[in-house]
Amino acid sequence: MLITAPCVVSLTWRLQDAQGNSIDELVDPVEFFVGGDDLLARVEEALIDQTTGFEASLHLEPEHAFGDYDSALVFFEERSLFPAELEVGMQFDGVPEGATTQGMPPDLAYTVTEVYESHVVLDGNHPLAGIALRLDLVVRDVRAATEAEIEASTVDQPVFTVMNTAPGGTHLH
Repeated sequence: MLITAPCVVSLTWRLQDAQGNSIDELVDPVEFFVGGDDLLARVEEALIDQTTGFEASLHLEPEHAFGDYDSALVFFEERSLFPAELEVGMQFDGVPEGATTQGMPPDLAYTVTEVYESHVVLDGNHPLAGIALRLDLVVRDVRAATEAEIEASTVDQPVFTVMNTAPGGTHLH
């Protein structure tokens, strides 16, 4: 089957930074919706009109991946707002309850980058913001999207979401 929107592709990949340092490796195929929100635009562009077995090596500058790093998305909040077992690398969806900093975008995932006795540093940038990436991918399968997938514009497995950024626990998919 030819990859055209809408459809679902199963991919494996190896993701590295521009210096060749490994960031993630997806060994078992994962499904992504083509024509929706599951894939970065440059990745989707490379897949269109290809078939099962297609391989690509993509170089993604920050503006085509997770954007430039924005220091305005770094915030300081009171330590008392967070659980006692707080660690660098933990993430919170949205603004923490009781946050006092004005202008924190409510729709971001915030990563704890520093923990001090009196305050916590939260970073609303994607952990890969500002980083050029190399993505080596293989199309393992292509199938027609279901009506539910087409309606949702996703297979419910968002791509490149950081699942656990605690040291040693980073896994993107």
